[in-house]
Amino acid sequence: MRYIVTIFWTFLLAQMLTYVISSMNGITYSFSMGVVLTVVFSLVIFLLAAVLPNDEHSHEEGSH
Repeated sequence: MRYIVTIFWTFLLAQMLTYVISSMNGITYSFSMGVVLTVVFSLVIFLLAAVLPNDEHSHEEGSH
């Protein structure tokens, strides 16, 4: 479920970013560029989540 929610919010934010940047540069809006950004950002988020350590276990062990 967290993957679906991550992809959903990444999609919305990437489309917003694509629209704003294209509007600021005076070029046409490209939906496909937003989809490409969604894929790239989602992969980066998933990789970071896999690489970074989970601190919940270390805090629980240290408090005992």
